[in-house]
Amino acid sequence: MQINLAGHHVEITEALRESVNTKFAKLERHFDHINNVHVVLTVEKLNQIAEATAHLNGTELHAKAENADMYASIDALVNKLDKQVLKYKGKINQH
Repeated sequence: MQINLAGHHVEITEALRESVNTKFAKLERHFDHINNVHVVLTVEKLNQIAEATAHLNGTELHAKAENADMYASIDALVNKLDKQVLKYKGKINQH
């Protein structure tokens, strides 16, 4: 799985990059057909926003999370995507 990480009004530090890579590894354990993920970290005033689009075989999943802390935003984002991945995996396993 390839992760494209971009920052908007925020500098992507090594710690942020490491955090994103570690969290998204959890998704890959649940579903290994994730081709690539485009992650955008944005700072708007007091909001730290993490957005991601995951490209899977046959579909795309998108999620967005906001928090005062960027790491909390990344956590929430991965949890949202994880739910979507598991739901999609359940759908394709039924067919």
